Amino acid sequence: MNSKEIKAFLDEKVIQYNNPLFIESDPISIPKQFTCKEDIEIAGFIAATLAWGQRKAIIKSVSKIMQWMDYEPFLFIKEGEFPDLGNKAVYRTFNGEDLSYFFNSLKNIYDNHGGLEKVFADGYKISGGIKGCLKYFREVFVSVGEIGRSGKHIANVDKKSSAKRLNMFLRWMVRKDNSGVDFGIWNQIDMADLMLPLDVHTGNVGRKLGLIGRKQNDWVTVEEITSVLKQYDPEDPVKYDFALFGLGVFEKF
Repeated sequence: MNSKEIKAFLDEKVIQYNNPLFIESDPISIPKQFTCKEDIEIAGFIAATLAWGQRKAIIKSVSKIMQWMDYEPFLFIKEGEFPDLGNKAVYRTFNGEDLSYFFNSLKNIYDNHGGLEKVFADGYKISGGIKGCLKYFREVFVSVGEIGRSGKHIANVDKKSSAKRLNMFLRWMVRKDNSGVDFGIWNQIDMADLMLPLDVHTGNVGRKLGLIGRKQNDWVTVEEITSVLKQYDPEDPVKYDFALFGLGVFEKF
């Protein structure tokens, strides 16, 4: 396929998969349970953080965390009465120690930095782009104390991480359209600047379509494929996440 044919093919797949029918089987179903902005942000951030592996298992584990938070994530974080989770199993390599660190960091973010949106927006404004935004967010996130083993669960773009989960969270919060899938509740980051949440599925489909030349799924590859997607839609390049992911997961393209 030539470039025009690939764009037409992906546009068709965006329409197919950017669809509320797929919400139930996706981690975005967790924040969709809430209406308060801060509840959506916190539930979305936790759901995105655990979004690797089998989606049913992700949803089950994040639902368990929402139960621990009494289904009031923002109130739970603000009150700061966190249980001692120790090494309690949460999801795969993410355990109670990691979750405790996340709770404390989120409390610091809402108590002292204006909340999740403001931290991401401040990083975006300071740096002028998403890479700097993610770097700044990580600096604030780890400022509550030595992060230790929990550091692997917060992407470090300085080490060329693809930052799939953070980019997906930003897509959920920033991207606006009429489909009813992404929330679009953050207004301080331009969705034209969003970066593709690159994972094994989107990466493999991207390579098969000739959108990526590199073998690694790292930040350089994120920039490479997003630059191509911006040629297809400069104002909304990450809408193609739906197409690439759907082709990889549902169609085994």
